[in-house]
Amino acid sequence: MSRICELTGKGRQVGHNVSHANNKTKRTFLPNLQNVTLISDSLERSIRLRVSTHGLRSVEHNGGLDNWLVKTSDTALSLRARRLKRDIVKKLGVKKIGAEKPEVAATA
Repeated sequence: MSRICELTGKGRQVGHNVSHANNKTKRTFLPNLQNVTLISDSLERSIRLRVSTHGLRSVEHNGGLDNWLVKTSDTALSLRARRLKRDIVKKLGVKKIGAEKPEVAATA
């Protein structure tokens, strides 16, 4: 199983261990992933996801899983999260973000 957050797309990073003698050896920095159960208000069911703690804080800050998924673009989401987002948008009847054209104020 890959070490990637299903909501934010945060994955491993590569860097160096640097000794006192300034010797550098490769190492990886892994995200702090947790298996969590989040509740979808619109679907009225719970969903198990593998989420980083940073992503979990972001979900809480945005007011829950449904709001987070509706506001987030599909590029960072995993396949499971994109399917979940599609179901939530269908249930809520929300238009896709950026789908409508912005109105331009007419100057006369």
